[in-house]
Amino acid sequence: MTLLDLLRDNPLLLASLAGVFGLMVGSFLNVVIHRLPIMMERDWRRQCAELLGQPAPEMDEPPLSLSRPRSRCPNCGHQISAAENIPVLSFLFLKGKCSSCGWAIPIRYPVIETATALLSVVVVMRFGFTWESLFALGFTWTLLAASVIDFDHQLLPDDLTLPLLWAGLALSLGGWFVAPTESIIGAMAGYLSLWSLYKVHKALTGREGMGYGDFKLLGALGAWMGWQALPVILLFSSLVGALVGIGLIALRGRDKSIPIPFGPYLAAAGWITLMWGDAIIGVWLGTPP
Repeated sequence: MTLLDLLRDNPLLLASLAGVFGLMVGSFLNVVIHRLPIMMERDWRRQCAELLGQPAPEMDEPPLSLSRPRSRCPNCGHQISAAENIPVLSFLFLKGKCSSCGWAIPIRYPVIETATALLSVVVVMRFGFTWESLFALGFTWTLLAASVIDFDHQLLPDDLTLPLLWAGLALSLGGWFVAPTESIIGAMAGYLSLWSLYKVHKALTGREGMGYGDFKLLGALGAWMGWQALPVILLFSSLVGALVGIGLIALRGRDKSIPIPFGPYLAAAGWITLMWGDAIIGVWLGTPP
């Protein structure tokens, strides 16, 4: 029996492997979440200087990418060793502090690693040892990174939303998840629906109700799941967003003028719909699949 046969016939082993791999991916997602907005800001500065005919801004910081330089402590600059970079375990071993200066490591790092592992396990338990599992894992990881970035910066990077959209369209050509026609219409309807709401809201209030990244994200979700899934995604995301927003205002005294990112709610609704959308719609209509 080969390893592939073993994984195909042993769901528990497959889930365990997905969990371990998810921890490693979660560690990388922490890098993406932290560095990608910084990289984008630097690029915007260079573009603005170029458009204004000004010299390129001086960058005192070293060149930054998703792979270079190696991770360091933000407080003292201590370079993180391989032993200090083991997902979750290193955080526990170090008791949540930098080994050099004692700076408190944000709890969000192990939380994101753990969340990535758990979501990865759910995906492979749902789709099994199939190509759909592999594609759904990429879908899940991208949504998680985009959600946290949007929560932090009210920004959904094109570097995440556009590849997700094109991937959904490309996968439909192979017959995965939805047919090409449904995927294309889903991408168009997803983008245009929120774009239309944005235009109407701005015309009535003079304010922007959401960002263009939300349009692209819903377009990507439509490309993956087809136009039929869009009403469910919008309903779920709106309900959760409204409840969380009201809760933040009522319990934590959040200023009503501070924008609440919509991307995480779209992402959560889209992920749930990909996992169990057919069953949810079936129960809703009274005709379970």
